[in-house]
Amino acid sequence: QVRLMESRGGSVQAGASLRLSCAAPGYTLYCMGYFRQAPGKQRDAVAVLYTLGGSLYYADSVKGRFTISQDSAKNTVTLQMNSLKPEDTAMYYCAADTRPHCFGLFVAGETDFDSWGQGTQVTVSS
Repeated sequence: QVRLMESRGGSVQAGASLRLSCAAPGYTLYCMGYFRQAPGKQRDAVAVLYTLGGSLYYADSVKGRFTISQDSAKNTVTLQMNSLKPEDTAMYYCAADTRPHCFGLFVAGETDFDSWGQGTQVTVSS
C-alpha cells in the first residue's frame, strides 16, 4: 500500500471554492483520484484520472464544477472544487492504484483502489 499525503479540506459557504491535493512521491501509480462519503451514504467516486493520460472520470454531480489534474513529476493530483454546494459535504478520500489496468477495472465497477488516504472533511454550508 502506498502512503498518500492529503491536504486538509475545510468549511466554506455555498458557492465558494476549495482545492484538495494528494501526493505520493516515489511511487508508480496508474490511477489517482478522489472519492467521498457523506454520513449514512456509500462511498462514491468523485474524480479519477489515469496517470498516463487520456482517461478521466467525473461523477455527474460534479461535472463542470470540479477539475482533477496531475503533476506527474511530483506524483500529485489536485482536485479543484468550484461552486460548492451543501450536498458536496462529505469526507473526501484520496485514492491511488498501482495496477496498470486500474482504470479499466474502475470503469467496470471495481472501485477498491489499493491505496487510500485517511480522508479530509469538506463542509459546505448554505
